[in-house]
Amino acid sequence: MFYLLTTDSSDSPIIEPAAQQLNALQKWWSEIDWEVVVGIIIQRSLSILFITLLFFVLNRLVTFAIKHMFGKNPYRFSIVRLTTLRTLVLNVSHYTLAFFYTYSLLAILGLPIGSLIAGAGIAAIAIGLGAQGFMNDLITGFFIIFEQQIDIGDYVLLKDLNLEGTVNAIGLRLVELQSLDGTIHFIPNRHITTVSNFSRGDRRVLVDVRINPSEDIEDIKRLIDSANQQLAEEYSSFIKVNPSIFGMVDLGNSNYAIRTTLYVENGKQLQIQQDLLTKSISILTDAGYSIPNTPITLK
Repeated sequence: MFYLLTTDSSDSPIIEPAAQQLNALQKWWSEIDWEVVVGIIIQRSLSILFITLLFFVLNRLVTFAIKHMFGKNPYRFSIVRLTTLRTLVLNVSHYTLAFFYTYSLLAILGLPIGSLIAGAGIAAIAIGLGAQGFMNDLITGFFIIFEQQIDIGDYVLLKDLNLEGTVNAIGLRLVELQSLDGTIHFIPNRHITTVSNFSRGDRRVLVDVRINPSEDIEDIKRLIDSANQQLAEEYSSFIKVNPSIFGMVDLGNSNYAIRTTLYVENGKQLQIQQDLLTKSISILTDAGYSIPNTPITLK
């Protein structure tokens, strides 16, 4: 028995291109020099492993050196400032090492580094233009911290901003300032240009007790001096120069007062000034002297 095999001529246009592609793939596969490919893979893998170990060791050494350097605290920074500076330097060093590590990996893999860097540079410029204020904050914050212009707990005056108060926090981007009325101000570092710091060294305190100059001035001075001595004993650990009577002063607008001066430890000036004024007024009123609350006209 015989069978007649027939083929559909319409299938040949599909089968022939597929067969050609398969033959081309087989030819390409057979032409690959696998020894060379495996050698390149091994070589680059070893290079990547070596670079990774090298930068790992460098990162450990740099971190140790920075922590050791700041551990000695050669500039006698405060703990807060020292921690902030150490963190900043560590971050900069880590980012720098990461950049060179990435650059080395791209070079080993044979990628077009020049084109990538050019593209990254354009992107960095675009980002930089949009973040100028942020970068100014960081740069200014670094110098504020490094130059020890202010510290946490300092009482400062920012003349250009017409703000004054106690510094609660210092960061690379913001300074937190608390005014006497309790208001908290968050100030970007780029706006801080002129700083008057009232917390460096001992502070002079002036206490003016208003008097009626027609009364016994010498007895009033004696009573105020007794108040000064009581206060000096109470705040002996904070008073650097004991209070002394300067004399009678004209405050203007027919207001006269007995002025006392003293030097106290920074941070205690307001409390001591208020206590001395209260104590002096109390002693004078108990002795029968009046404390004027309106201008006095001398005859």
